[in-house]
Amino acid sequence: MEGFRAKLRVATTVILALWMGIAALYSLLKPISNGCVMTYMYPTYIPISSTEGASSSARYALYLYHEGWKKIDFEEHLKQLNGVPVLFIPGNAGSYKQVRSLAAESDRAYQGGPLEHSFYQEASLTSEEGGVNIDASIFHSSNQYTRKLDWFAVDLEGEHSAMDGQILEEHAEYVVYAIHRILDQYRESQDAREREGAATSGSLPKSVILVGHSVGGFVARAAIIHPLLRKSAVETVLTLSSPHQSPPLALQPSLGNYFARVNDEWRKGYEAHTTPTGHRVSNSRLSHVVVVSISAGYHDYQVRSKIESLDGIVPPTHGFMISSTGMKNVWLSMEHQAILWCNQLVVQVSHTLLSLIDSRTGQPFLDTRQRLAMFSRMLRSGTPQSFNWMMQSHLFHQSTPASIKDAKDATGSQAPSSSSCPSTVQWSAEGLDKDLYIQTATVTVLAMDGKRRWLDIQKLGANGKDHFIFVTNLAPCTGVRIHLWPEKGKSTTDLPGSKRILEVTSKMVHIPSRAAPRQLEPGSQTEQAPPSAVFQLGPEDMRGFRFLTISVAPTPTISGRPPPAVSMAVGQFFNPQEGEREFSPQSMLLSAYSPKDLFLKEDHPLVFNLTFAISLGLLPITLSLRTASCGIQNSGFANEEAGDIEHSRLCKMRCFPPVALAWDPTSGLYVFPTLFSETIIIDSSPALWSYSQGSEKTIVVLLVDPHCSYKTSVSVSITAAASRFLLLYGSQIAGLSVAVVFFALMRQAYAWDYYLPMPSMLTVVEYNLQMPFPFLLLAILPILVSLFHSFLMSQPFTPIMSFAVVSLICYVLANGVIALLILVSQLVFYVTATAHVFIKTRWEVWEGNFCFAFLLWFVNLSSSFFSLKVVRVIRANHLLVTALAAITLVCFVHPALGLIVILLSHAFCCHTSLSSFLTASFRSHAWRKELYDYNTNNNGRSKLRYTRERRFNPNLPLDDCSSSSPDSSKTFGDTQLEIFHHRHGLLILHLLASLMFVPSLMAWFQRISMGHSFPWFLDSVLCIGVILHGTVISKPEYNYLVSFPGILGQELRLNSIYLLAGYYSFLSGLALAPYRVFYAMAAIGVISLASKIIKEKYGKGEPRFGGRKHSHRH
Repeated sequence: MEGFRAKLRVATTVILALWMGIAALYSLLKPISNGCVMTYMYPTYIPISSTEGASSSARYALYLYHEGWKKIDFEEHLKQLNGVPVLFIPGNAGSYKQVRSLAAESDRAYQGGPLEHSFYQEASLTSEEGGVNIDASIFHSSNQYTRKLDWFAVDLEGEHSAMDGQILEEHAEYVVYAIHRILDQYRESQDAREREGAATSGSLPKSVILVGHSVGGFVARAAIIHPLLRKSAVETVLTLSSPHQSPPLALQPSLGNYFARVNDEWRKGYEAHTTPTGHRVSNSRLSHVVVVSISAGYHDYQVRSKIESLDGIVPPTHGFMISSTGMKNVWLSMEHQAILWCNQLVVQVSHTLLSLIDSRTGQPFLDTRQRLAMFSRMLRSGTPQSFNWMMQSHLFHQSTPASIKDAKDATGSQAPSSSSCPSTVQWSAEGLDKDLYIQTATVTVLAMDGKRRWLDIQKLGANGKDHFIFVTNLAPCTGVRIHLWPEKGKSTTDLPGSKRILEVTSKMVHIPSRAAPRQLEPGSQTEQAPPSAVFQLGPEDMRGFRFLTISVAPTPTISGRPPPAVSMAVGQFFNPQEGEREFSPQSMLLSAYSPKDLFLKEDHPLVFNLTFAISLGLLPITLSLRTASCGIQNSGFANEEAGDIEHSRLCKMRCFPPVALAWDPTSGLYVFPTLFSETIIIDSSPALWSYSQGSEKTIVVLLVDPHCSYKTSVSVSITAAASRFLLLYGSQIAGLSVAVVFFALMRQAYAWDYYLPMPSMLTVVEYNLQMPFPFLLLAILPILVSLFHSFLMSQPFTPIMSFAVVSLICYVLANGVIALLILVSQLVFYVTATAHVFIKTRWEVWEGNFCFAFLLWFVNLSSSFFSLKVVRVIRANHLLVTALAAITLVCFVHPALGLIVILLSHAFCCHTSLSSFLTASFRSHAWRKELYDYNTNNNGRSKLRYTRERRFNPNLPLDDCSSSSPDSSKTFGDTQLEIFHHRHGLLILHLLASLMFVPSLMAWFQRISMGHSFPWFLDSVLCIGVILHGTVISKPEYNYLVSFPGILGQELRLNSIYLLAGYYSFLSGLALAPYRVFYAMAAIGVISLASKIIKEKYGKGEPRFGGRKHSHRH
């Protein structure tokens, strides 16, 4: 029964791993509609001549982009070079031609001038980012940009830089050369113009703006800390979907180490040099560098927002990360490559870079705070970065009331009004027809009627409804104005300064909206327009004021055209607690099978706070809203289906489309406009060792029209959840898979030490999943160690429950992956061994046949070759030859090739051992059958002697794959099976190691024709340790190592070392650094070699079996 349960556990893990992989693959391969508009251009690429300077200058190239369809003279164009230099660095397998979208839109932006100014609330730097004492004059731009951008691009031959650390370093070196070459080109162009007598204007650029895509952004940061880079040659870096925290595939040791080294240099670069007494001696090395990282959001499957963050690398005073989903005028998530051509994003980035140019100098602002403030203003939206409506906002008490001018109140007397909106706006309170007095908590605007609506804050805001929310598609200042009034009917002079009227119109924040419905004919009804702005006031914002007024502009008249189709605005005083809905982990998980329904009755709160206990970055939900009613009692249709259609159409005319907003502390804002049925997903990273505060749950703010009732359905999307899980925790599963193999090898070494039958890899995986032990000991202990480490390092403490549950799921999936790998490899070995035994058996039957005479001659000829002395020496020391060949490839060619040699050695030995086992089993079965025939038929003793000789044929196995086990009770077949299990375990471990170097090997194959370079020293050293592990412990009897000083009287044996290596690999997986498992593999190889040397020096040169612990088998 226990054996059945063990097999059931393994089968469950395999099925779970397969289902997770298939579901994730289905979700990832589905077409994505990202809403991006294509960018068009007329590109021309002008080569920049190279000079002596960089060793890679002959391999790579530098180009200048020109936009235009007319043919130009390259030399003349270079002479006129006088813009601001921008260098584009492509990413993994990227092309220099990918600069065309950014460069083309920059040229159009320069010719067309700055974007049209709106009166929505603008984003600003926080106090943590140094947003104080910023010169506001930098934001007042003219109708034309000061200087254009000159876009350069480096041609890196489309190399796979994300797969190999050495390629990254070479790219960084060439980027340094390209930066110097660009600055020198400007000097050469100016000199050429002076020689021709042409007038020169403006100063030469002293720095280059770097724009990097994917790992090109990391290359830009690596180039900045390069020792050969000129001082202040780079001051601004913009990265597009670039990994900063770690590589997207953190599998190669040198790649992970290079990332860690560059990030460490950046941390030190922002540290100011001080004296022992605390006085600053000089500024930090990178004090002049500003870095902004733009993430592509949840549709970017290659680079997640978590590793694009600059936290812990760049201080908030010098950089930030923003997701394209929360980026002003973009509001979209896109694929990894689409971020380069998505027109909404490209246009905004182009205007942002042009806005960095100081009109006085013609070069980017020197002050880092000014550059960072401009990035914040141009990229960030004014939408609040958190939507906890229970907290006081204090948004408007930071402002002082503006100057007062006369305005007409309801009684006809002159009342004060704020002039926050600019005087260029041509409508005023004089144009208002009359005032309306709102008696309900909800106010609605259905047309631009030129009326002012008065809301009594004390009356309407009673009974706990002390918050006010306003959504509209009317533009601030030009379409609607909002004021707070202390009293009515009093003269301005009678009010103290602190009691004057405050206009808060400019505090409206912009949100994305779909296109407004078209009006088919003048006067016809259309659907309600989606809201494009949100405005919110808290109790502290309205304290001291009695009235709130909403003034709507008169309907604009356009000659020959109908007025705008629809105008919409809905405001409401509400109690935030009435709109709170919480979804527990249990309800979220159950919703995957049975959707959870909510019914929102009419006159419900305009704002709903949906709190999900599990982050939607881990469990995305499908949120559906269907209009149930909108105050229409009876449609009058006999046909119920037709009535439902007409009812839905009428409700769409009355109610505005719902809008959902979500926010994540790492990736920022997500807006889902016109929401009727949508998968809500954010790019958060919950339940990780490197915890981000607030990422364990998600709050979704739902804006719904209070005039309508809705049937709301919430369900977890299974396929989206599977894809998100693998994207977030794929690196973790990779590290835990190595830990699973180490735990399996530990069980095999333990069985050998205690003279037990060596179990197969599948058997030990089954055993390690047994509850409660050893599963809890192997899985829970590393999790507790990681939590204790966070406590000692004073790191943010991750939520224990979610972290433990996700880590255990990853561990179970890792067991499923390894079990599947074991089953597949074992099946391959059994099929090939069975075919081998069958052919060999038939050969013995047919060896006297004349048709095989030629084959016999060829075999004899081969035997004479193998009898040569050199060949015999190689065969006698095949492990040494294998190790030397593998180490040679590791040191001088590529580490993956050396690991493949070890894999082939393991595979050959596994095949030989299994073939010998099957042959012995077949002959043992034949001997038992002949013995039975002898006992029944009395055929004579000669036949029995013959079968015994065949059973104990010593020439069946190869000496290299045989074991010198002293256990005489074991049959030859049992010994060969143990050898197979042992080498099969090593094969699985080293197969994982080889697979981790496959991406680097692909990059190496691409560069074969470009010249040879030696592998990185770190990779070679670690792989040599892995090779030593595979060759020194090639036989089961070498599992016993020299005893180390005991702990509590227990000797430290190889099974204990495997256990420690498994724990270390487990922790490496939790840290999303699977490349660190190579340190454990290499350490075991070094320990094995040292033990081997000690045995040969102090022992007899053979394994000492007397030291093995024995146990009786019953």
